[in-house]
Amino acid sequence: MSAREWLDKDFYGELGVSSDATTDEIKKAYRKLARENHPDANPGNSKAESKFKAVSEAYGVLSDPEKRKQYDEARRLFGSGFGGNQGGFGGFGSGAGAGGAGGFDLGDLFGGGGPRPGGSGAGAGGLGDLFGGLFGGGGAGRRGGASTASRPQRGADVETEVRIDFAEAVRGATVPLRLSSPATCLTCHGSGAKAGTRPRTCSTCSGAGLVTRNQGAFAFSEPCPDCRGKGQIIDDPCPDCRGEGVATRSRTLTVRIPAGVNDGQRIRLAGQGEPGRNGAAGGDLFVVVHVNAHRVFGRSGDDLTVTVPVTFPELALGTTLTVPTLDGKVSLKVQPGTASGRTLRVRGKGVGRKSGGSGDLLVTLQVVVPSTLDDSAAEALRSYAEATAEHDPRAEWDELLGR
Repeated sequence: MSAREWLDKDFYGELGVSSDATTDEIKKAYRKLARENHPDANPGNSKAESKFKAVSEAYGVLSDPEKRKQYDEARRLFGSGFGGNQGGFGGFGSGAGAGGAGGFDLGDLFGGGGPRPGGSGAGAGGLGDLFGGLFGGGGAGRRGGASTASRPQRGADVETEVRIDFAEAVRGATVPLRLSSPATCLTCHGSGAKAGTRPRTCSTCSGAGLVTRNQGAFAFSEPCPDCRGKGQIIDDPCPDCRGEGVATRSRTLTVRIPAGVNDGQRIRLAGQGEPGRNGAAGGDLFVVVHVNAHRVFGRSGDDLTVTVPVTFPELALGTTLTVPTLDGKVSLKVQPGTASGRTLRVRGKGVGRKSGGSGDLLVTLQVVVPSTLDDSAAEALRSYAEATAEHDPRAEWDELLGR
């Protein structure tokens, strides 16, 4: 993509966020729009597919702090595009001319040349350094360097989501993941040219992707109009990707979910994102894991938690309980006089740790009171109440409250 095309795009507008949006706000907006316009959710809808590509492109820039900084700085300088009246090239004309008192020269501004007689010696810094990272830099293009479009460019990172069961999160799992995303075109293998042909070097810019245009005392470098800054021309484009070298296609990956993964955790798959351009490495795929809640078990770090209902006699007299785990059942001894709400620990029945071993199972005992009693049970409780009448469970409260 040429510099003009990039700066004319409103990435913030594509995602529906303000220019001062936080990283989390940008990510949230992208996830929402990507989910709504995903090709899998809109089969045959070209408008949704175009929107999906646009928001993915916008997220690729705004999610990268360095790219976002450069993009923001460029738009502050040139407005919404190269031709804008606020900060565009036209704005420089109101300052000192080539022979003005300040010795001002756009060549110095863009780091294009060395010291001029009578000048201050601008060197190679200035905005040329800033735009070097964006679209090849003004100076580099005039000296025959390659434009950004013809340089290797790492592929954008991609983010997707997967939902797994509670037990799979505890033990780990291998799950298939189906993606519809930009990938290297299988027909042309990324060249963009029809099978049996190959791109040719642009004769206008000699493959640099940039041409120099003289205007009075100034010289401007801009993307080559014939190859659109790519340095190459494809006479016979690939019919599947239309000369882009990248096409949206479905693929299935096998993702290994490690034991102990947390809800909302991201797993990185290196090189499985969008393909790189001109031989560069692909981006990464980040899989956000969502874990379904369990009807019985909970989790606290590497420990599993479970609440076991018990009767009052079991706590008062002691007993041996059969307690469920994710791997079966275990026996748990309850000592006489154990209080309701007490938590007991079963070693090694929790979540697997990366460093080895497992967490524990925390068993909380909770007395369950019958909603109804028959006559014999009620009489037995009255007898118990009379036998323990001298025991006041709230005596400590009265002492603490000074009653």
